[in-house]
Amino acid sequence: MHFLCFPAELGEGQSRGFSAAGLQLFGIRRQGRVYLYRNRCPHRGIALNWQPDAFLDPSAQLIACVHHGALFVPESGECITGPCEGDALQALGCLENSQGIWLTA
Repeated sequence: MHFLCFPAELGEGQSRGFSAAGLQLFGIRRQGRVYLYRNRCPHRGIALNWQPDAFLDPSAQLIACVHHGALFVPESGECITGPCEGDALQALGCLENSQGIWLTA
């Protein structure tokens, strides 16, 4: 397991980027649950964000690729609009406990 951050460092409706186990990844907290994904757009294989920790659309309801305008469902990683519609982000194993948020894979 790889420590990512303390639970309080990823608030409800927020996203945050990490580097762990040789991967660039990000987490998002929705309805109290943390979802982890590889920071790689399925369309071109590049990072989703331009700015650190900026992985959400303006409404903070969907994950957004700033390069292509693709939008992804936070709970599943499925692309619902954009050039990679029907594809999905690569989900990663996550564990959250009182000591932290952890990458498990």
